[in-house]
Amino acid sequence: MKTRCSWVDDDPMMKGYHDTEWGVPVHDDRKLFEFLILEGAQAGLSWKSILSRRENYKKAFDNFEPQIVAQYDESKLKELKEDPGIIRNKLKIKSAVTNALAVLDIQEEFGSLDAYLWQFVGGVTIQNHWKNINELPATTVESENMSRELKKRGFKFVGPTICYSFMQAVGMVNDHTVDCFRYKDL
Repeated sequence: MKTRCSWVDDDPMMKGYHDTEWGVPVHDDRKLFEFLILEGAQAGLSWKSILSRRENYKKAFDNFEPQIVAQYDESKLKELKEDPGIIRNKLKIKSAVTNALAVLDIQEEFGSLDAYLWQFVGGVTIQNHWKNINELPATTVESENMSRELKKRGFKFVGPTICYSFMQAVGMVNDHTVDCFRYKDL
């Protein structure tokens, strides 16, 4: 029997996500963009509700290819607003296009989204040592800095709490509790 972080329930989807993805360092621009969009979509909702729609999001948003999403027009936005497989919040949907355009600008300036985002943690995972889930912060100085800088570049749905969730998801921080079997792996 594996000990997992206490936020993981018995849902096989949540277990799979925790065991194979959460906290694993991501350096692929497309995957980083995917998590930015999904974390923004989560605002006000549970991660489980987004994760259960992830495949629908991949189809709806052209596998999160920023070059494609950046070109979405009003017709495509209308189609997305009518898609029952995703969260149909018009501001969240529109933010994907806005954020894709900002990603392209960052790639032009920094060479990659990866290089830009990982600078907020000095290029390496911050190793935390939480004994229980209640110790985890909602924001950190790093997530506040990331949020402020992303907003300056025009990103939407990138508040400090969303940025911290993003940082946890893509392995910029190791927030597995010390008793979790994944803690030492990461």
